[in-house]
Amino acid sequence: MKKNRVVSVVALGAVAAMGLSACGGGTSSSNNNGGGGTTTPGFGAAVGKVFNPSDTKGGTLRFANSGDWDSLDPADTYYGYSWNFIRNYGRGLVVFKSAPGAEGNKLAPDLAEKLGEPSNDAKTWTYKLRKGIKYEDGTEVKSKDVKYAVLRSLDKTTFPNGPTYLGDFLAVPDGYKGPYSDPNVDAITAIETPDDYTIKFNLKTSFSGFDYFMALPSTIPVPQAKDTGTKYKEHVISTGPYKFETNELGKKFVLTRNEHYDPASDPDTGRKPLADKLQVELNVNADDVDNRLQSGDLDISIEGTGVQAAGQAKVLNDQALKAKADNPVNARTWFTVLNSDVAPLDNIDCRKAVLFAADKTAYQRSYGGATGGDIATSLMPPVIPGQKKIDLYEALTKPEGDVDKAKEALTKCGKPDGFNTVISYRAERPKEKATAEAMQQALGRVGIKLEIKPFPLADYTKLYVGKPDYAKANGIGLIIYGWGADWNDGFGFMQQIVDSRVIRAAGGNTNLGIRLPEVDSTIDEALKETDTAKREALWAKTDELVMQNAAALPGVWSKGLLFRPENLTNVFVAEAFGMYDYTAIGTSRK
Repeated sequence: MKKNRVVSVVALGAVAAMGLSACGGGTSSSNNNGGGGTTTPGFGAAVGKVFNPSDTKGGTLRFANSGDWDSLDPADTYYGYSWNFIRNYGRGLVVFKSAPGAEGNKLAPDLAEKLGEPSNDAKTWTYKLRKGIKYEDGTEVKSKDVKYAVLRSLDKTTFPNGPTYLGDFLAVPDGYKGPYSDPNVDAITAIETPDDYTIKFNLKTSFSGFDYFMALPSTIPVPQAKDTGTKYKEHVISTGPYKFETNELGKKFVLTRNEHYDPASDPDTGRKPLADKLQVELNVNADDVDNRLQSGDLDISIEGTGVQAAGQAKVLNDQALKAKADNPVNARTWFTVLNSDVAPLDNIDCRKAVLFAADKTAYQRSYGGATGGDIATSLMPPVIPGQKKIDLYEALTKPEGDVDKAKEALTKCGKPDGFNTVISYRAERPKEKATAEAMQQALGRVGIKLEIKPFPLADYTKLYVGKPDYAKANGIGLIIYGWGADWNDGFGFMQQIVDSRVIRAAGGNTNLGIRLPEVDSTIDEALKETDTAKREALWAKTDELVMQNAAALPGVWSKGLLFRPENLTNVFVAEAFGMYDYTAIGTSRK
């Protein structure tokens, strides 16, 4: 059964949100349809402005992913690159604008005519759908399709990936598991559809930031008659500018133009579908992706996390290659969870031993040194408003680790000779493998012996480390992970990774073992607080509590060295995602 977190009050003004899923990037506010572009190659030329602006259509964009997709189903996806890319085949009620610089952090109505209209002290939100928006088969999108899509996304047994926000806030009956268990959709009054073009959401409590929830992929409509449950990911019915031509799960998929997409129905989002075809290869070796990008055999590394550490020096030391690269800052932290379900990491001093013993410089090197980001001293990255600078474990003063303090902590926790545990990472990510190996070496200095175990990226949180029983039974004490803000404030970054009440037994979790009552109560205080400065201070306190309890090892506040082959047109970093905007790029190669 889904384990809902309990929220007391979310007061007006509680979310001063700015971005989504792996946020950060440029600093200007130019628009991709207007000025601010450049045709001059250079390092950072696509940050805050459009590089090689163009309206020319045609050609095929070739993407590659070093792993598998978690799911193409809008109800079941939570990777930043997926939320970026899904805008090509799905239109939700609201979306982040396709524009460089600060404009890319702004919400725009998509299916909806305008952003939501709150009432009932922001406990009710109403949206009017644009008329005439069609699916790929020519049938019109109706409000009931959006309602059905949202309700099916609440079924966390069928769709374990994806955020839990809507299930947590909507006034659905206790224990509601979605339309597969309870097919009487009309009886669920948490979402009302009084006519074909009106949809109304009723919440348990006030929430002024509800438009940000409506930018989640789960608002992309699904026609109930064509829903195939777990098989829907094989062919999602498109509402966007592209539709699926082929889909070979685990291998590749191809999108072609959706002839029923009408640009006139899409005046606000900035979408600019230039390519005729989008081709995505899956499970491609990460280093091969880098090599193929530089040779011109690929166009985009879709994960958006940047060139692998092994290839960064090559790009940075070759001026011709460097002129094709960008290095945006984003609201992402690479870190390791210390799973409190696994002994002896249920003991705070054993956890502190890990944090003192870890070599933070080696962690940073795994991500490419300073190009990959700065050594982190807490979970919350500096781009999140209100972030407080703390360094409880000498990450900056003794970045290679403090062996003496680690041994003292081991003695306090009753393990003076160390202990054994498992460290996990996503098999397709060389940077995480390098991190695991660096951790194994550093912690070995104090007798903490790590067994390294890789797991597939697509199911990492669904079936393995994000499934509490599995992680505990297999002794996975250290879990290498990374997190980008769902939007740029304390709630958008912290809540889903540290609130113990979002942990579900079924799996698909993003909190991978942090269970601290004092953190949960501070989150509730932040949700009640209407004063921006006080609210930001409470999120900073949440971050500090996590560190005081040694619940996670911060690794790197992320930057990514992105590479753009010379054939790409209309390229810019989307601030909402911290990677190139996948709804705008074209190609001069036909």
